Formats: sequence, C-alpha cells, structure tokens
Amino acid sequence: MIKKISILGSTGSIGRNVFKIIDSSRKSFKINLLSANKNFPLICNQVKKYKPKYFIVNNPKVFKRVKYKFRNHRIKIFKSFNYNNKNFKSDITISAIPGLAGLEPTIEMTKLSSKVLIANKESVICGWNLIEKTAKKNNTIIIPVDSEHFSILELIKNHKIDEIKKVYLTASGGPFLNYTYNKLKQVKPKEALNHPKWRMGKKITVDSSTLMNKILELIEAEKLFKIPNHKLDILIHPDSLVHAVIQFKNGLSKMLFHDTSMVIPLANAIFDNKVDINIFYKKKQNDLTDLSNKPIFKKLDQKIFPIIKIKNRITEYPSTPIIINAANEVLVEHFLKKNIRFLDISKFIMIIMRDRKYRKYAIKVPLNLREIFQVDEWTRKKIKEIIKKKND
Repeated sequence: MIKKISILGSTGSIGRNVFKIIDSSRKSFKINLLSANKNFPLICNQVKKYKPKYFIVNNPKVFKRVKYKFRNHRIKIFKSFNYNNKNFKSDITISAIPGLAGLEPTIEMTKLSSKVLIANKESVICGWNLIEKTAKKNNTIIIPVDSEHFSILELIKNHKIDEIKKVYLTASGGPFLNYTYNKLKQVKPKEALNHPKWRMGKKITVDSSTLMNKILELIEAEKLFKIPNHKLDILIHPDSLVHAVIQFKNGLSKMLFHDTSMVIPLANAIFDNKVDINIFYKKKQNDLTDLSNKPIFKKLDQKIFPIIKIKNRITEYPSTPIIINAANEVLVEHFLKKNIRFLDISKFIMIIMRDRKYRKYAIKVPLNLREIFQVDEWTRKKIKEIIKKKND
C-alpha cells in the first residue's frame, strides 16, 4: 500500500535521512507536502526529484525565488501553512522543523495525519499537552524518533511505569568528555561543533557538548511516557551504540543497541518495525563485539557538565521547560557568535532560574500557543538582558 507522506523540515538532517528511506523504496511513498526555510538549492532539488504536491517555504525571500523558478510547474508553493487545506492530509507526517517554530505545524498536521513521527524536541518540551490532546481527539499515533525516546518506547512496551526502577538515557559526552574544567573555559565554537559520533545541525551539536540535549531529553521522557523525574537519569556512553537502558524492579535490565544513524529509528517508525534495515542502511553495522574490552558506561562528571545541576528542577513548575528551552536557544546563538563563553551557557541558565520574576512565569499553565509564546518571549528578553549586563 502506498503511503502519503509529509515532511516538515525537509532540508534538515532528519528530512534528508527520511529521503534516504524513500529513495530505497520509491514505490511505497507518495510525497504530499514538504516544508523548508532557506536552503534554496536543496529546495529546488527536492521539487524536481520528488515532485511533492505542496511545498511551504517559510523564508519570504527564498519563497519568492522558488515561486518564480517553478512558476510553470504544477506544484503548489506557499509561504505559510494553510491549516484549512484538507489536501494536506497524510498517512505519515515527519515533524522536524527545529525550534519553537515547529510547534504549531506539528499540532495542525496531527489533525491531518494518521501517524506523526516527532523529531522536534521543542514541540514536546513546550507544547506536549496540546499535541497529546490533539492526537487523542483525532486518533493520531505519535512516535518519537529521537534515538533515545524511540528506544525507551520499544523497551517499555508491555510494561507498566510502576514496574520500572530507573530509565537511563545515554550520552556520548560530546567532544569535551575528557577535558578539564580549565580547558573548557577556552572552548571555541568550532571545537563545540566537532562532534565525535553524530553529524547534526549546529544548535543540537552545541547542546550535545554542554549536555543540554540530555536535559531536554529528560523533559521529553517525562512528558512522553509519564515517567517521574526521580526515575530518570543519564549515563555517559562514548560509543553511542546503546541509546537507552531500563532497569526494572524485578532485577532485570533491558537496553537497546543500534548504529549511530537516524535512518534506523526512522525506518522502524515508518514501517512499524517490519523492515529489513539493510535496504536503507548500506554501511556495515556494528555488533556487540565492538564493545569488547571497553567500559560501556561512565559516570557523569558535574564539573565537565555543570548543566546537570538543574536536573531535579526541570519540571518543578508547568512552564519551567519552556524557560529552559528558550534561554538555551538564545545562549547557543550568542555562543556561536562569540558573544559569550562556552561555560556561560549553563551559568546563565542557572541565573535566570534565580531571577525574581522566574516563578511568576514558570507557574503559568499554558492552555494555548499564545500563552506558550508569552513565556518564551519573556525568557528571551530576560536572557538577552543577562548577556548584555555581562558584556557591558
């Protein structure tokens, strides 16, 4: 049966991995809707190669160029989502627009899709209650495809939360795992972007180097699976082959092992685990012997990853996750522009969580997108004030 598929964020790393799967099984898919921002050459390439019915280009300048280039083409090109367009209906939607900008499209496409594969952390962190409510109302299946959360989903099948003693998310440790604290003071953006295992976008690569990606993933796990904070923890696993470990109260533990490729969780999510991965993944796969004579896991060092100090506060109030996420986005942007130092990222997040107005915004229970954006806006304004004060 041919699946009608839509990809939100088609030019990003997740989108490109989805196309690897589509390229290996072209007859299984019909491309319905693609969305992207500003990668003009890749947008044009995707229009020509995949012939989607709709393409949404969010960047106004790039939209004009794409619209003009394909003025005689049958494809319908829009500069924004028209959520009343029932033709956007899809069997599968992949939600991979980075940042909070991905939240509204995710909610709206949840209304129009049988299954949503969600790879947008910010959507879950800031608006999971809205996504979950929409999914239940429309009988839409939501599958997280970040390797850690896809692994947790697989490992807890047929188990109740009460049976679980501990859930460990694994972290590679990024490029600075063996650094000293003094060496971290001198870290430059170029070094933070040199991840030893994964090839990702700039923002998430910096998050991996600070371990903020794991803080955000802990928030996601709490929301997606209703796992309480005290049952969640992080293990350093430099090989990045084990993605989650579940320790059960009965003394047994389970872990999920797969190569460092997003093609694997994506293909399994798309085909409901009924797939021969060799069709899509051509590399020689690792096996358990690759872990022989190596320490599989290491204890996390708070001196190297000071951001872990906020672990027990990540969901202390309903909007705390929104504040953490927004502050981090601004800080990573300023670090990449060399306006702040590497260690300032964790330092300034802790400062905003001590701000006298923090609780006023953190206690809010957002009931809609407007209220989420209000908390987000306050946070961004406040963190910029903190940065400016530091630099003056």
